[in-house]
Amino acid sequence: MDTRRVIGDTSLTLIRGDITEQDTEAIVNAANSSLMGGGGVDGAIHRAGGPTILEECKSIVADMGSCLTGEAVITSGGDLAAKYVIHAVGPVWRGGNGGEAELLKNAYRNSLSVAASNAIRSVSFPSISTGAYHFPVTRAARIALNTVIEFIKEHPFDEVRFVLFSRDDLRTYAAVLADLQ
Repeated sequence: MDTRRVIGDTSLTLIRGDITEQDTEAIVNAANSSLMGGGGVDGAIHRAGGPTILEECKSIVADMGSCLTGEAVITSGGDLAAKYVIHAVGPVWRGGNGGEAELLKNAYRNSLSVAASNAIRSVSFPSISTGAYHFPVTRAARIALNTVIEFIKEHPFDEVRFVLFSRDDLRTYAAVLADLQ
């Protein structure tokens, strides 16, 4: 049930899969502010990418401190097929009145800005903040897709891919994308 749309010069793709196995130039990690790995997508990327990613994250933290919610930083991809990992810190859902929507939008926008400033032409995103951080998937999908579409109209990529872990998440993202078109 993969879905593909062309937005300007960019292919926007929705697939079900494992973010650690993507062959895009960069993958986005749904990181925590410490950048030291954790559970879910974050832990999977650190495990699959090997120790190089953690060492680079430690250097970033030593230089700038923790990564704030809504911000993004870049490391190499270590042992991954992707050449780079963009670590984006999404918000923890606290009911929707704590600026979560804007922070999630910033996480996507800043990830794309980091990719563009590093001449990256293809990037894969997970569904940021919808796992352990409990952001409602439909709201997150609307924010993610709107933000990406808005960005790629001004700054095209070859491909932006959303890699959804579950069939339900893929269906939700596909329904939101159809609704936006």
